[in-house]
Amino acid sequence: MRPTAPATHRATPHRAAAGARVRAAVRDADGMAVASFVLGLLGLLVLNVVLGPIAIALAATALRRGTTRRGRACLGLGLGVADLLVLLALMRMNDTISWNL
Repeated sequence: MRPTAPATHRATPHRAAAGARVRAAVRDADGMAVASFVLGLLGLLVLNVVLGPIAIALAATALRRGTTRRGRACLGLGLGVADLLVLLALMRMNDTISWNL
């Protein structure tokens, strides 16, 4: 009888659970990228003082976690910064902390 070499590529329950956690983390990062884009876009119209920083934080977290939607996260980051720049410009034009149309 010949001894067989141990199978090193066999999926173990521990490896399968680790793979599931990685897929869940990437899926969460993808959701954060989409949310940052949507909130950044919405923040250009309303509540930019709140939605801008949230969009920036979500985009940064999604990029740090390695999202597959990198472009959407970068757009969310840019829109979050644009939210704050629009707020700053409108505050300077009105000479007040708030702005209105």
